[in-house]
Amino acid sequence: MSTSTSPAVRPTTPSRGMTRSLTLLFAFAGGLAVGNLYWAQPLIDFIAGDLHASPASAGWLITVTQIGYATGIVLIVPLGDVLDRRRLIPLITLTSAVALAACALAPSFGALVGAITLLGMTTVSGQLLTPLAGDLATDENRGAVIGTVASGLLTGILVSRTISGLVAEAAGWRAVYAAAAVLAILFAALLYRSIPAMEPKNRMRYPALIASVGQVIRREPVVRWTLVLGAIGFAVFQMFWTGLTFLLSNPPFSYSVSVIGLFGLAGLVGALAAQRAGRLHDRGWSLPATGAALVLALIAFAISATVGASVVLVIIAIVVLDVAIQGLNLLNQARLFAVSHEARSRLNTAFVASNFIGGAIGSAAASILWAHGGWTSICAAGAALIVLALLVWAAGRRTLKAATVTQNWPRLTPH
Repeated sequence: MSTSTSPAVRPTTPSRGMTRSLTLLFAFAGGLAVGNLYWAQPLIDFIAGDLHASPASAGWLITVTQIGYATGIVLIVPLGDVLDRRRLIPLITLTSAVALAACALAPSFGALVGAITLLGMTTVSGQLLTPLAGDLATDENRGAVIGTVASGLLTGILVSRTISGLVAEAAGWRAVYAAAAVLAILFAALLYRSIPAMEPKNRMRYPALIASVGQVIRREPVVRWTLVLGAIGFAVFQMFWTGLTFLLSNPPFSYSVSVIGLFGLAGLVGALAAQRAGRLHDRGWSLPATGAALVLALIAFAISATVGASVVLVIIAIVVLDVAIQGLNLLNQARLFAVSHEARSRLNTAFVASNFIGGAIGSAAASILWAHGGWTSICAAGAALIVLALLVWAAGRRTLKAATVTQNWPRLTPH
C-alpha cells in the first residue's frame, strides 16, 4: 500500500492545449532522444579501432545503453506524475546533453562505456513527453496527438542509424555525439519555453510512486490485456527485424551492413502510415482496429515466408508489418492513456517496460530460430505469436469493451 505525506494535488488546467506546433516539437524532441540509443550501432568497428578495443568488447556499448535505458524508464519516467514536467523534461534533456558530450570526449573505451550507460538512463525524455501530450490533448484528438508524437519516436529509431553512419564517415564518430549534444541543449531550451505550466498531479514519496506502477497493472483489466498484446507485438517486431538482418546478410542477398541499414527506410514508410491509427482510437474503433492490425501482421508473415530472392517482396513485408505493429502500438498506448489522467506516466512506464521485455525475448528467439531453421522458422514463429495475440484479443475483447474508463484512480493517489 502506498504511503504519502500530503493529499493528492488536483491538476490545474494548462494555460494552453496541445497545438500542432507543440505536437511537432514533442515528436522531434522525442525522436532525437530515442535516437541517442542507436547512434553507436553502425559505428561499433569504427569506435573499436579508434579506442583500441575488440569488436566483441565494443558490442557491449549497445547492451549497456539498453540496460541504462530500461533503468531510466523504471526509475525516472514515473516522476512525470509527481513533478513539474516543464522543469523535469528540460532538465533530463540537459542531463542527456552532458552524457552525449562525455561520449564525444571519452579518452578511453572504459570512459565511453560509463558515459554511454549514463546516456541510456537520461535519454528518456521521449517517454515523458508522450504522456504529457496525452494530458494536454483533448479527449477528441488524444489518439491523433499520441500517434504523431509516438511516430516521432519511432522515426528517431529508424533514421538514427543512417544519420550516424553518414556523419561519422564525414567527420568521425565523436562528431555524432557532439552534434547530438548541441541539439539536446537546443531542444531543452525550446521545451522549457513551450511546455505550459502545470502543477504536479500527485504528491507521493518516491518509493510509493515506484511501487504504485504495480498497482496500475493490478487495478484495471484493460491495462493487463493491453500490456500482453503490446509485449507480444513488440516481440514479433524485434524477431522480424533481427531475423531480417540474418536473411539479408546471407545468400541469396549477401548485402553489406550499410545496404541492410537502408531497409530501415522502408520501415519508416510503414511507421508514418501507422500514425493514422490514433485517429481510429479517437473515433471509438480501438478494439476492432487492434484486431485488424493483428490480422495485417499475420498477412505480413505470410508474405515474408514467400520472399525467396525477391527484394520487392522483402520491402512489401517490411511495410505491411510496420504498419501493423506500429498501428497496434499506437492503439495500445492511446487506450492506456484513456484509463487514467492521474497515472499516465506510470502507465507509460509499465507499457514501455513490458514492450522492452517482449522485444528482448523476440531478439533472442530470432537468433535461436535462425540457427535451427533459418528464415522459415522465424516466419512460422512470428505467425504463431500473432495467432496467440489474436486469441488474447478475442478472449479479452468483452472485458476491454465493458471496462469503465476512469479519470481518477484514488487507490493510486495518496489519501
